[in-house]
Amino acid sequence: MKLIPQSSYEERGPMWVPSFVGDVALVIGNGESRSWYSPCHQTIMRDGVDTWGCNAIYRDGKVDNLVATDAGMQQEIYKSGYVMDNTCWFLEWKKIPVTIGDTFLMGFDIPDELVHMHKEEGAEECVVRGKDPVTVSEKIEIAIKMHPELEIADLTKKMEKDVGVWITEVQPDDGVIEVEYPRGWSTGCTALHLASRENYKEIYFIGFDLSSYDKPLNNIYKGSENYLPADTKGFNSTNWVQQMEITFTEFPEVQYYWVDAQTEEFKHFSNVGYLTKDDLCDKLKIL
Repeated sequence: MKLIPQSSYEERGPMWVPSFVGDVALVIGNGESRSWYSPCHQTIMRDGVDTWGCNAIYRDGKVDNLVATDAGMQQEIYKSGYVMDNTCWFLEWKKIPVTIGDTFLMGFDIPDELVHMHKEEGAEECVVRGKDPVTVSEKIEIAIKMHPELEIADLTKKMEKDVGVWITEVQPDDGVIEVEYPRGWSTGCTALHLASRENYKEIYFIGFDLSSYDKPLNNIYKGSENYLPADTKGFNSTNWVQQMEITFTEFPEVQYYWVDAQTEEFKHFSNVGYLTKDDLCDKLKIL
């Protein structure tokens, strides 16, 4: 469903009432355990269920809310035109006049291949995001010293993702809402937290596969544009677990259901339950 966005979630104030009509949300991560679910193939027959998806899921159909935190993926989604008819939640989506964006690179010696520009006819505003290659190089050196057990090539590959400048010209009537909090979280955990703020009674989440450095990267879109190569190693999932724990603690009134979880990490939370794929399909009447 289409929600009319304002400049940011926080600016709506305490009297803002969500336009979502459902009591239930399905938050869809991109872990390989949810490879069976695609918005263009599955249909949710239960009334009042809102869907929240992450990043490239838009390639496979529409969700009620699409969340993206990385600069490259945000620009890809914007270029596709998806933002004009759908609600999207983008991290750090600060708009500035196009005239400032046009002069942003002046004085910087940034290689052309690291500058990603998207033009919109008649646009008056743009968003500038990205990573400074010098700063990233410094962080890589520090990380290598702190974690000598990590493979340098793999670490570099991960930290250099989205290095460069991404300038995206925008339209005033798009469906993008800026995410101001949380910051520095994974996209899936960001989507879970955002959904938790919308007064749902129940939140089901799928594709939230935990990761491990000694196993291959677990993501159904790996190897595609704006994703890490398929041969990348997995991530240490400690931060993801901590982010989910913060959400479950902050919203004790919400009943969460983790579908096809690989661990019962949160069994001590009274508001977290565990379901199988078949359980989910029965509860939400997914065909």
